[in-house]
Amino acid sequence: RKAEEAELAKSGFAPSPKVFFLKQTIGNACGTIGLIHAVANNLDSLTLGEGFLRTYIDECKALSPEERGHKLEHNEGITAVHEGAAHEGQTQAPSLDESVDLHFICFTAVEGRLYEFDGTKPAPVDHGPTSADSLLEDAVVVVQKFMSRDPDNVNFTVVALARTQE
Repeated sequence: RKAEEAELAKSGFAPSPKVFFLKQTIGNACGTIGLIHAVANNLDSLTLGEGFLRTYIDECKALSPEERGHKLEHNEGITAVHEGAAHEGQTQAPSLDESVDLHFICFTAVEGRLYEFDGTKPAPVDHGPTSADSLLEDAVVVVQKFMSRDPDNVNFTVVALARTQE
């Protein structure tokens, strides 16, 4: 991971201006941040009504990833939903500063590129070309690489944000 972050920093990689990326500045909020990445990078194919999430995304468009993270810290609506969802789970939610061995990231396509969104990294990771038809298969290739790093670890889940079938 550190080698990948060093390579990202060294490369001077700049994602498409259409990419919405925010830094994780709040402990144990990676699930919420992953969902924000999924929604904010798919507004062209989602209907997102008025509300605190839409307002947050709109207000953050011109901000840096770090500024977006800090703005999230003070968003009462998203914080309330995050805390409510955390307490509805099947296990006790960890405190915001508790060290945990779990993490959520997001894979999605922006302008024909497969991006990995991990708010703890310095930038989104571009994993190459993709399309609506190949997004799942392309993401699986990357996930399999993650799994091969520690093949005995089964602490992972894959969730898809997808259209309902008609």
